[in-house]
Amino acid sequence: MKKVMKAIGYLIYVVLGGWLPHYQCGYSWPISSYIKRVSAKMMFDECGEKVDIGRHISFSAKVSLGDRSSIGDNAYINGELRIGKDVMMSPNCAFIAANHNFDRMDIPMNRQGGTKEPIIIEDDVWIGYGVIITAGVYVGKGAILAAGAVVTKDVEPYTIVGGVPAKPIGVRK
Repeated sequence: MKKVMKAIGYLIYVVLGGWLPHYQCGYSWPISSYIKRVSAKMMFDECGEKVDIGRHISFSAKVSLGDRSSIGDNAYINGELRIGKDVMMSPNCAFIAANHNFDRMDIPMNRQGGTKEPIIIEDDVWIGYGVIITAGVYVGKGAILAAGAVVTKDVEPYTIVGGVPAKPIGVRK
């Protein structure tokens, strides 16, 4: 029954919520936000209150979203993603919680299988525009991920990271 509810929620999102305006001239469209919240509660494994779901998100596997958190427009989620409370996500972010094996030279990479590790984002995190987070990364409470960062390693609480690959560039005070 849970799979059926997820499928119905996804259908509602794709047909209605994924195309409705998100913000127009600084004004949030209440019906758009409502439809996206209802579909998110059906699609995601866990979904908090007062969430904000962007347009055209693509996701697979398990997604958990905490209270007052957002998923930005055009987000790409491949694998398990756990987002805490009060997380702000800008558009065009990618969460890649799966990876290909490539250790053996005698077997093509596309036939070596893969690994999956969840991505965990704690409370009160700001994820800038176009951030990419890879498999197994843990982002600590209060961290800031600068626009365009590629996060391949864990981020300590209240740390500001940026760059490719992401490195600490500051600390919140």
